[in-house]
Amino acid sequence: MKKTALFPGSFDPYTKGHHDIVLRGLNIFDEVIISIGHNTTKKNRYFDIDLMVGKIQSIYTGMPNVKVVVYNELTSSLAKNHQARYLLRGLRNTTDFEYENTISQMNRYLNEELETVFLITSPEYAAISSTIIREVHRYGGNVDKFLPYKV
Repeated sequence: MKKTALFPGSFDPYTKGHHDIVLRGLNIFDEVIISIGHNTTKKNRYFDIDLMVGKIQSIYTGMPNVKVVVYNELTSSLAKNHQARYLLRGLRNTTDFEYENTISQMNRYLNEELETVFLITSPEYAAISSTIIREVHRYGGNVDKFLPYKV
């Protein structure tokens, strides 16, 4: 049976840390679906969602085992719709773990076949945060070093 993992997030923006998790996830899973969700706790995106889809797709050109989807439903439902039995998540620190663990438990409650797999962020990407990248970019700072594409 094909092992498909969703990699859900708002990806506002998609960083080198996210890219690293996908590449490492491909060592475990046959397919990774980067799933850009509409996060109701984040009212307005900084980077346009269509721009982000295009940028992410351009990174994985020629890699048919990586797909990008946009969704506006429960992640557990999206997983069922794509026959994905795994969620792939990256953890930078214990704060990330506390947050992700709670989400993982709820996803498992909603879809008991869904397993969450956590990968610890590679040390060189541990300080990268989409929130910080947005702030630096908003005030004219150069963020090229942190993104796997040009903005």
